[in-house]
Amino acid sequence: MGRLVRWLITKELRRTAAQLSTRWASLFRSHPMKKFALNVLLSIAAVLSAEEARLWSVVTANSLDFNSWIALIEETEKNAESNILKIRKVYDAFLAEFPLCFGYWKKYADHEGRLDGVSKVIEVYERAILAVTYSVEIWYNYCQFAISTYEDPDIIRRLFERGLAYVGTDYRSNVLWDEYIKYEESLQAWSHLAVIYTRILEHPIQQLDRYFNCLKELASTRALSDILTVEEASVYGVASENSNQALDGEAHPDDPDKSSKPEAENLAKYISMREEMYKKAKEYESKIIGFELAIRRPYFHVKPLDNPELENWHNYLDFIEKEEDINKVIKLYERCVIACANYSEFWIRYVQCMEDKGSLELANNALARATHVFVKKQPEIHLFSARFKELNGDVSGARAEYQHLYSVLCPGFLEAIVKHSNMEHRLGDKESACSVYEKAIAAEREKEQSQLLPTLLIQYSRFLFLAIRDLEKARETLTELHEQLNITKPVLEAVIHLESILPCEKRIDLLDSLVEKFVTHESSHGEGSSLVDKEEISSIFLEFLDLFGDAKSIKKSLTRHTTLFSCKRSILPSKKRKADDAIVSDRDKLAKTGGTRPVTGTDPNASNPPVWPATSEASGQPWGAAYAPQATYPAYGTYDYSHQMPQPAAQAAYGAYPPTYPAQGYTQQSYAQPAAMAAAPVPAAAPAPTAAYPQQPAAAQPYYGTTYY
Repeated sequence: MGRLVRWLITKELRRTAAQLSTRWASLFRSHPMKKFALNVLLSIAAVLSAEEARLWSVVTANSLDFNSWIALIEETEKNAESNILKIRKVYDAFLAEFPLCFGYWKKYADHEGRLDGVSKVIEVYERAILAVTYSVEIWYNYCQFAISTYEDPDIIRRLFERGLAYVGTDYRSNVLWDEYIKYEESLQAWSHLAVIYTRILEHPIQQLDRYFNCLKELASTRALSDILTVEEASVYGVASENSNQALDGEAHPDDPDKSSKPEAENLAKYISMREEMYKKAKEYESKIIGFELAIRRPYFHVKPLDNPELENWHNYLDFIEKEEDINKVIKLYERCVIACANYSEFWIRYVQCMEDKGSLELANNALARATHVFVKKQPEIHLFSARFKELNGDVSGARAEYQHLYSVLCPGFLEAIVKHSNMEHRLGDKESACSVYEKAIAAEREKEQSQLLPTLLIQYSRFLFLAIRDLEKARETLTELHEQLNITKPVLEAVIHLESILPCEKRIDLLDSLVEKFVTHESSHGEGSSLVDKEEISSIFLEFLDLFGDAKSIKKSLTRHTTLFSCKRSILPSKKRKADDAIVSDRDKLAKTGGTRPVTGTDPNASNPPVWPATSEASGQPWGAAYAPQATYPAYGTYDYSHQMPQPAAQAAYGAYPPTYPAQGYTQQSYAQPAAMAAAPVPAAAPAPTAAYPQQPAAAQPYYGTTYY
């Protein structure tokens, strides 16, 4: 038997795995070695082609490589046309990363229908509508499948109604309404058809004029009794077709009282009422048509949207938020976060809007989808989530967000470390606040050349002095900077500034050694600081010494400054003087700028020596107002976090959706279903106190005089 198995494997290697399994599995079904043989066949089924293996390695390394995913799907479909296991694997992996791609949900469902059965198709579609509930297209595809599969009109109508409850008011929902109309026409269910037209006229959707004309045509070509429901027939005083059928064909004499109204009068009344609905819908359409026409891409795609379209979404949301009907607001936001799923700003806005409208449950729902699925790799959404949770009393949740940011998502992310420590301090836990910094510093010390450690030490020292009021520990933390090799200009500025505001003896020798190391360091790889940066640091230190140093230290530093920079002024474009500057005195120049300004890189023997601003130590601002125009230094107060930010990612696994995601009802399946809502197809919001969430912080200011808390 072993030889037979080896022979079969050798002969069939070039065939697809599914073909091999289908052809030979029955041969071993009754043999004692059938388990071994079937395992061999399944192992062959898992073998990948060289191109498949290459593409899998690409998407494993970079799960956001959309083009490679598409190539992998195409390659898998080509090589495993009948192998549903391989097809499921690639589609499940792809849709976990890009769950809003409705077209691939349909392709997945088509494969299941071709290779498995109806139950698997339903499963795929149910997963799809959970992932992209407010997509007109996915409901359209699902309903088309139901029409081709079921004969019971009630099953099909229930599915249409499920979809229309979510997307029936979408401006572009006409394709789904048209499919519903087409189905009812095929059944010649005229009363159902008339009800559908009437419902459409209540909403400002695309092609509203056509629907109104179709309704008038239906009413003119069919008897009024054919298009009225039983309830409507009683209002108009006529016997409807449905009421006659309900009485099982029993004959009834004509009632002269009920048939007294002429048919034409009833028809005119019927049309008149619907015309009023149509006019109201058209009036509202005139208000939103500009926004709707500006939406060029209502579906999801990995390519970024252009700025005009993003601005249009913001303007449209501004308009809709003024509506009293929260259902309209929710549905537009849900449409928006399909097209703009990769933009944290819209998720943040959605959360804040729901909170402002008193629905904390819906706010938490949107935030969970953003942080766990759609923009879970974008740090800004986690920073917002941490603040939001802290504000609403979920301190443990806020703490978890910060820890996830600087431990997992962006290891060593400075902003998250600082904000986490500040939160613990706000909560009154000074020990935990310090522990956040100390753990981060310990982790950075283990690295050979940490770029973050100097800035982290500066932040911690500043925090210890300003928040904890531990002067000695703050100075001790600063001292550690002397051992650092990669001191940068912003860090050194911050060190000088902190030393100037600490109420104790100034450690001039320590600062001098740091400045000396910075201005004299030469990089062989072109990674050192620029000559302009070095000159500015030297000038700042001279200004510091003028306030706190003695004549000897000033002379030493000024000599070094002159030696290093005065002779190099000709190569500094920013320091060149125009020819006509020679006839303008320094006093005239200062008058133009409105204050004193230190002139760097000037020979001390020149006729116009540097003018240092007169400031007092007590002011706590050693540079004075005149120093500000010289340069704006992005020190630790405006630390650039951008290099730590990963690229935005749209990732999701349908099973990872939060339990508060809008539930959905489907009577034939065992999937989690949403309870129907009379007002709108969204989860009912539990009563919760509203809280005005603070606006996003403004752009950070230079470090002078600012704090993180």
